[in-house]
Amino acid sequence: MLSRIAESLFWIGRYLERADDTARLLDVQMQMLVEDPATDEVTSCQQLFAVMGIEDFEGVPNRWSMLDLLAYDQKSPSAIASVIGSMREAARSARETLSTDVWSAINTTWQGVPAATSMRPVEMFNWVRRRTAMISGTADDSMPRDQGWYFYVLGRSIERTDMTARLLSTAASAGASGIAWQNTLRACGGYESFLRTYRGIERDTAAAEYLLLDRWFPRSIVSSLSEAERALTRLDVAGRRAGFSDEGLRLLGRARTEIEYRPLNEILETMPFEMERLQRACAAASDAITARYFAQEDWHSWTGRVSL
Repeated sequence: MLSRIAESLFWIGRYLERADDTARLLDVQMQMLVEDPATDEVTSCQQLFAVMGIEDFEGVPNRWSMLDLLAYDQKSPSAIASVIGSMREAARSARETLSTDVWSAINTTWQGVPAATSMRPVEMFNWVRRRTAMISGTADDSMPRDQGWYFYVLGRSIERTDMTARLLSTAASAGASGIAWQNTLRACGGYESFLRTYRGIERDTAAAEYLLLDRWFPRSIVSSLSEAERALTRLDVAGRRAGFSDEGLRLLGRARTEIEYRPLNEILETMPFEMERLQRACAAASDAITARYFAQEDWHSWTGRVSL
């Protein structure tokens, strides 16, 4: 497989998850501003910009500048509209390996961006989530489980870990607000399953535990990191009896174990710091994957399907 194709599939997964999760994060933020009268809008938006890595904003942040930078502005690299455009460009680079259905779903989403940016915020967020779910489902139904599939899953899982960490950091920054954790659970699509798991008991610590450590919930930190590890393991066809030849796999495994095997209270005490460290680990793993798999012209020894 050409490294160009592999990298494009990796970034399709990342951009798809980034668009979806940015819509979820903005939905949480807007609901907190509306439902919690104690929330200071300027401070809340500043915290969100910091979580999203926006450091050069000029002026006083508010909900409208937040929506512009993170949703509507196609010139802002962090905006949903821009991310969808980048996903479509990555899909063009891998067009020969994508099914017609996947390409059509991505292209139709990109064509719908101008109309979506004129919607009310909640309508746009719902539209983004529906379109990304359609693309994800179409890919799941039509992509063969070969190298390309595992690069796509790898990108999606790393991005999901990163964005869930940002959601958790946003909720933790809201202090003791139970509304923030409820909205975060809803944004992740896990509110109903959380209530079933914890028998209707709504506690902030339980919500954090569910989103951090639950191995059966696909959007939890531990579940997403485990999925990324499995994808990298499938791609590392050489294998080793001891240690790791893949730096990306080592970094992801270390990040997972540092979260999974530490007492929950230790993580909660410094949640924003822990989530920032996790984001740095995801960035380092992504760089390592790029250096190992995408810096070569092609992989002559990697042909055929990955064994299951």
